[in-house]
Amino acid sequence: KSFCADLHSLNVITPLIATDEEGGRVTRIAGNKNFEVTWFPDMQSIAETGNADNAYSVGKTIGGYLNEYGIDIDLAPVADLNTNPDNPIIGNRAFGGNPQVAADMVSASVSGFHSADTFCCLKHYPGHGDTDTDTHYGYAKTDKTWDELMSCELIPFKAGIDAGADIVMVAHISCPSVSGNETPATLSPEIIGRLRSELGFDGLIATDDLSMGAITNEYTPGEACVLAFSAGCDMLLLSSHLPEAYAGVLSAVKDGTIPMDRLDSSVLRILELKLR
Repeated sequence: KSFCADLHSLNVITPLIATDEEGGRVTRIAGNKNFEVTWFPDMQSIAETGNADNAYSVGKTIGGYLNEYGIDIDLAPVADLNTNPDNPIIGNRAFGGNPQVAADMVSASVSGFHSADTFCCLKHYPGHGDTDTDTHYGYAKTDKTWDELMSCELIPFKAGIDAGADIVMVAHISCPSVSGNETPATLSPEIIGRLRSELGFDGLIATDDLSMGAITNEYTPGEACVLAFSAGCDMLLLSSHLPEAYAGVLSAVKDGTIPMDRLDSSVLRILELKLR
Protein backbone atom coordinates (compact mmCIF):
# COMPACT_ATOMS: atom_id res chain seq x y z
CA LYS A 1 0.00 0.00 0.00
CA SER A 2 2.84 2.36 0.88
CA PHE A 3 4.67 1.70 -2.40
CA CYS A 4 1.54 2.26 -4.50
CA ALA A 5 0.79 5.45 -2.58
CA ASP A 6 4.33 6.68 -3.25
CA LEU A 7 3.94 5.96 -6.97
CA HIS A 8 0.62 7.79 -7.07
CA SER A 9 2.22 10.84 -5.45
CA LEU A 10 4.85 11.24 -8.18
CA ASN A 11 2.74 13.60 -10.30
CA VAL A 12 -0.49 15.55 -10.19
CA ILE A 13 -1.63 13.27 -13.02
CA THR A 14 -0.68 10.04 -11.29
CA PRO A 15 0.79 6.90 -12.84
CA LEU A 16 -1.56 3.99 -13.47
CA ILE A 17 -0.75 0.77 -11.63
CA ALA A 18 -1.97 -2.52 -13.09
CA THR A 19 -1.77 -6.22 -12.30
CA ASP A 20 -2.99 -9.62 -13.54
CA GLU A 21 -5.65 -10.83 -11.12
CA GLU A 22 -8.02 -13.05 -13.05
CA GLY A 23 -8.90 -15.64 -10.43
CA GLY A 24 -7.86 -19.26 -10.78
CA ARG A 25 -4.24 -19.82 -11.72
CA VAL A 26 -3.48 -16.22 -12.71
CA THR A 27 -3.58 -14.43 -9.36
CA ARG A 28 -0.74 -12.21 -8.21
CA ILE A 29 -2.34 -11.32 -4.88
CA ALA A 30 -4.89 -14.00 -3.98
CA GLY A 31 -2.32 -16.62 -4.94
CA ASN A 32 0.10 -15.27 -2.34
CA LYS A 33 -0.44 -16.55 1.20
CA ASN A 34 0.69 -13.22 2.64
CA PHE A 35 -2.49 -11.53 1.41
CA GLU A 36 -5.71 -12.35 3.20
CA VAL A 37 -8.18 -11.85 0.36
CA THR A 38 -10.87 -13.96 -1.28
CA TRP A 39 -9.52 -16.51 -3.74
CA PHE A 40 -11.72 -17.50 -6.68
CA PRO A 41 -11.48 -20.64 -8.82
CA ASP A 42 -10.94 -20.46 -12.58
CA MET A 43 -13.50 -18.55 -14.63
CA GLN A 44 -14.73 -21.67 -16.39
CA SER A 45 -15.96 -22.88 -12.98
CA ILE A 46 -17.69 -19.55 -12.46
CA ALA A 47 -19.43 -19.86 -15.84
CA GLU A 48 -20.51 -23.42 -15.08
CA THR A 49 -22.67 -22.09 -12.24
CA GLY A 50 -24.89 -20.60 -14.95
CA ASN A 51 -25.34 -17.45 -12.89
CA ALA A 52 -23.79 -14.22 -14.16
CA ASP A 53 -24.20 -12.73 -10.69
CA ASN A 54 -21.24 -14.87 -9.68
CA ALA A 55 -19.07 -13.19 -12.35
CA TYR A 56 -20.25 -9.83 -11.03
CA SER A 57 -19.15 -10.88 -7.54
CA VAL A 58 -15.73 -11.88 -8.87
CA GLY A 59 -15.23 -8.46 -10.45
CA LYS A 60 -16.55 -6.58 -7.45
CA THR A 61 -14.52 -8.55 -4.91
CA ILE A 62 -11.24 -8.55 -6.86
CA GLY A 63 -11.71 -4.92 -7.83
CA GLY A 64 -12.40 -4.10 -4.21
CA TYR A 65 -9.19 -5.50 -2.80
CA LEU A 66 -7.10 -4.15 -5.68
CA ASN A 67 -8.55 -0.73 -4.97
CA GLU A 68 -7.68 -1.14 -1.29
CA TYR A 69 -4.05 -1.88 -2.17
CA GLY A 70 -3.86 1.10 -4.52
CA ILE A 71 -3.96 -0.78 -7.84
CA ASP A 72 -5.91 1.04 -10.55
CA ILE A 73 -6.29 -1.54 -13.32
CA ASP A 74 -6.96 -5.26 -13.37
CA LEU A 75 -5.84 -6.88 -16.61
CA ALA A 76 -9.01 -8.96 -16.57
CA PRO A 77 -11.52 -10.34 -17.42
CA VAL A 78 -10.45 -12.91 -19.99
CA ALA A 79 -12.91 -12.54 -22.86
CA ASP A 80 -11.43 -15.40 -24.90
CA LEU A 81 -13.45 -18.52 -25.64
CA ASN A 82 -12.04 -21.92 -24.77
CA THR A 83 -12.90 -23.43 -28.15
CA ASN A 84 -9.73 -25.33 -29.08
CA PRO A 85 -8.93 -28.37 -26.92
CA ASP A 86 -5.30 -28.11 -28.01
CA ASN A 87 -4.92 -24.54 -26.76
CA PRO A 88 -2.04 -24.51 -24.26
CA ILE A 89 -2.54 -21.14 -22.60
CA ILE A 90 -6.21 -20.07 -22.26
CA GLY A 91 -8.15 -23.17 -21.19
CA ASN A 92 -10.13 -22.68 -17.99
CA ARG A 93 -9.03 -19.06 -17.68
CA ALA A 94 -11.93 -18.33 -20.05
CA PHE A 95 -15.62 -18.40 -19.21
CA GLY A 96 -15.98 -21.60 -21.25
CA GLY A 97 -16.61 -22.09 -24.94
CA ASN A 98 -20.19 -20.90 -25.36
CA PRO A 99 -20.13 -17.38 -26.84
CA GLN A 100 -23.35 -16.13 -25.25
CA VAL A 101 -22.64 -17.58 -21.81
CA ALA A 102 -19.17 -16.04 -21.91
CA ALA A 103 -20.61 -12.72 -23.09
CA ASP A 104 -23.02 -12.59 -20.15
CA MET A 105 -20.20 -13.44 -17.72
CA VAL A 106 -17.78 -10.90 -19.19
CA SER A 107 -20.40 -8.16 -19.13
CA ALA A 108 -21.26 -8.90 -15.50
CA SER A 109 -17.59 -9.02 -14.54
CA VAL A 110 -16.97 -5.59 -16.06
CA SER A 111 -19.90 -4.18 -14.09
CA GLY A 112 -18.46 -5.76 -10.94
CA PHE A 113 -15.08 -4.13 -11.41
CA HIS A 114 -16.68 -0.76 -12.00
CA SER A 115 -18.82 -1.11 -8.88
CA ALA A 116 -15.52 -1.32 -6.98
CA ASP A 117 -14.07 1.73 -8.79
CA THR A 118 -11.42 -0.37 -10.55
CA PHE A 119 -10.60 -0.17 -14.25
CA CYS A 120 -10.67 -3.43 -16.19
CA CYS A 121 -9.26 -4.86 -19.40
CA LEU A 122 -10.72 -7.36 -21.87
CA LYS A 123 -8.16 -9.82 -23.21
CA HIS A 124 -6.88 -11.18 -25.59
CA TYR A 125 -8.49 -9.58 -28.71
CA PRO A 126 -9.41 -10.93 -31.25
CA GLY A 127 -9.47 -14.21 -29.29
CA HIS A 128 -6.56 -16.43 -28.29
CA GLY A 129 -8.71 -19.43 -27.36
CA ASP A 130 -8.87 -20.99 -30.82
CA THR A 131 -5.11 -21.20 -31.36
CA ASP A 132 -3.06 -24.34 -30.73
CA THR A 133 0.20 -22.63 -29.75
CA ASP A 134 1.25 -20.17 -27.04
CA THR A 135 2.38 -16.65 -27.95
CA HIS A 136 4.64 -16.60 -24.89
CA TYR A 137 6.99 -18.81 -26.90
CA GLY A 138 6.35 -18.19 -30.60
CA TYR A 139 4.00 -17.86 -33.54
CA ALA A 140 0.28 -18.47 -33.12
CA LYS A 141 -2.57 -17.87 -35.52
CA THR A 142 -6.24 -18.27 -36.23
CA ASP A 143 -7.45 -19.02 -39.74
CA LYS A 144 -10.93 -17.65 -39.13
CA THR A 145 -12.36 -14.88 -41.28
CA TRP A 146 -13.69 -11.70 -39.72
CA ASP A 147 -17.27 -12.92 -40.10
CA GLU A 148 -16.36 -16.17 -38.36
CA LEU A 149 -14.72 -14.27 -35.53
CA MET A 150 -17.74 -11.98 -35.23
CA SER A 151 -20.07 -14.97 -34.92
CA CYS A 152 -18.00 -16.60 -32.17
CA GLU A 153 -14.80 -15.23 -30.56
CA LEU A 154 -15.76 -11.57 -30.69
CA ILE A 155 -19.18 -11.93 -29.05
CA PRO A 156 -17.79 -11.72 -25.47
CA PHE A 157 -15.54 -8.81 -26.46
CA LYS A 158 -18.50 -6.88 -27.87
CA ALA A 159 -20.48 -7.57 -24.70
CA GLY A 160 -17.61 -6.31 -22.55
CA ILE A 161 -17.22 -3.20 -24.69
CA ASP A 162 -20.96 -2.51 -24.46
CA ALA A 163 -20.68 -2.90 -20.67
CA GLY A 164 -18.08 -0.13 -20.62
CA ALA A 165 -14.73 -1.95 -20.42
CA ASP A 166 -11.94 0.59 -20.08
CA ILE A 167 -9.15 -1.23 -21.93
CA VAL A 168 -8.84 -3.96 -24.55
CA MET A 169 -5.61 -5.95 -24.72
CA VAL A 170 -4.54 -7.20 -28.15
CA ALA A 171 -3.01 -10.65 -28.54
CA HIS A 172 0.08 -11.48 -30.58
CA ILE A 173 -1.86 -13.95 -32.73
CA SER A 174 -1.82 -13.65 -36.52
CA CYS A 175 -5.10 -13.50 -38.44
CA PRO A 176 -4.13 -14.00 -42.10
CA SER A 177 -7.73 -14.50 -43.26
CA VAL A 178 -8.52 -11.00 -41.95
CA SER A 179 -5.33 -9.02 -42.48
CA GLY A 180 -3.97 -10.88 -45.49
CA ASN A 181 -0.58 -11.42 -43.85
CA GLU A 182 1.16 -13.08 -40.90
CA THR A 183 1.63 -9.89 -38.85
CA PRO A 184 0.62 -10.37 -35.20
CA ALA A 185 -2.62 -8.58 -34.33
CA THR A 186 -0.71 -6.35 -31.91
CA LEU A 187 1.20 -4.85 -34.83
CA SER A 188 -1.62 -4.94 -37.41
CA PRO A 189 -3.43 -1.69 -38.33
CA GLU A 190 -6.14 -3.81 -39.98
CA ILE A 191 -6.96 -5.86 -36.87
CA ILE A 192 -6.70 -2.95 -34.44
CA GLY A 193 -8.62 -0.67 -36.79
CA ARG A 194 -11.56 -3.07 -36.77
CA LEU A 195 -11.66 -2.91 -32.98
CA ARG A 196 -12.42 0.79 -33.36
CA SER A 197 -14.51 0.83 -36.51
CA GLU A 198 -16.53 -2.38 -36.26
CA LEU A 199 -16.69 -3.12 -32.53
CA GLY A 200 -17.06 0.54 -31.63
CA PHE A 201 -14.40 0.59 -28.93
CA ASP A 202 -13.17 4.09 -28.08
CA GLY A 203 -11.18 3.34 -24.92
CA LEU A 204 -7.54 2.42 -24.41
CA ILE A 205 -5.96 -0.32 -26.50
CA ALA A 206 -3.06 -2.11 -24.83
CA THR A 207 -0.63 -4.67 -26.17
CA ASP A 208 0.00 -8.01 -24.59
CA ASP A 209 3.56 -8.17 -23.25
CA LEU A 210 5.87 -7.24 -26.13
CA SER A 211 8.60 -9.32 -24.47
CA MET A 212 6.80 -12.55 -25.45
CA GLY A 213 8.31 -14.92 -27.98
CA ALA A 214 5.78 -14.26 -30.73
CA ILE A 215 7.24 -10.75 -30.89
CA THR A 216 10.87 -11.08 -29.78
CA ASN A 217 11.53 -13.92 -32.23
CA GLU A 218 10.91 -11.50 -35.10
CA TYR A 219 11.34 -7.92 -33.86
CA THR A 220 13.64 -5.85 -31.67
CA PRO A 221 12.01 -4.06 -28.71
CA GLY A 222 12.22 -0.74 -30.51
CA GLU A 223 10.75 -2.11 -33.72
CA ALA A 224 7.91 -3.86 -31.90
CA CYS A 225 6.91 -0.80 -29.90
CA VAL A 226 6.96 1.53 -32.89
CA LEU A 227 4.93 -0.90 -35.00
CA ALA A 228 2.40 -1.52 -32.21
CA PHE A 229 1.95 2.18 -31.57
CA SER A 230 1.71 2.97 -35.27
CA ALA A 231 -0.92 0.23 -35.63
CA GLY A 232 -3.13 1.95 -33.06
CA CYS A 233 -2.14 0.68 -29.62
CA ASP A 234 -2.18 3.32 -26.89
CA MET A 235 -0.34 1.48 -24.12
CA LEU A 236 2.72 -0.68 -24.70
CA LEU A 237 3.27 -3.46 -22.17
CA LEU A 238 6.90 -4.45 -21.84
CA SER A 239 8.52 -6.49 -19.08
CA SER A 240 12.09 -6.22 -20.34
CA HIS A 241 14.40 -4.07 -22.52
CA LEU A 242 12.55 -0.89 -21.60
CA PRO A 243 15.44 1.54 -22.35
CA GLU A 244 15.86 0.15 -25.87
CA ALA A 245 12.11 0.25 -26.49
CA TYR A 246 11.82 3.81 -25.18
CA ALA A 247 14.71 4.94 -27.37
CA GLY A 248 13.03 3.39 -30.40
CA VAL A 249 9.74 5.19 -29.79
CA LEU A 250 11.47 8.50 -29.02
CA SER A 251 13.48 8.28 -32.23
CA ALA A 252 10.33 7.49 -34.23
CA VAL A 253 8.61 10.57 -32.81
CA LYS A 254 11.59 12.79 -33.53
CA ASP A 255 11.97 11.65 -37.14
CA GLY A 256 8.23 11.82 -37.86
CA THR A 257 7.63 8.09 -38.19
CA ILE A 258 5.13 8.59 -35.37
CA PRO A 259 3.29 11.89 -36.07
CA MET A 260 2.58 14.17 -33.13
CA ASP A 261 -1.17 13.97 -33.65
CA ARG A 262 -0.95 10.18 -33.38
CA LEU A 263 1.01 10.54 -30.13
CA ASP A 264 -1.41 13.15 -28.80
CA SER A 265 -4.45 10.96 -29.42
CA SER A 266 -3.08 8.17 -27.21
CA VAL A 267 -1.87 10.57 -24.52
CA LEU A 268 -5.35 12.10 -24.42
CA ARG A 269 -7.02 8.70 -23.96
CA ILE A 270 -4.63 7.85 -21.13
CA LEU A 271 -5.18 11.21 -19.43
CA GLU A 272 -8.96 10.85 -19.75
CA LEU A 273 -8.78 7.48 -17.98
CA LYS A 274 -6.52 8.85 -15.23
CA LEU A 275 -8.87 11.77 -14.59
CA ARG A 276 -12.00 9.67 -14.17
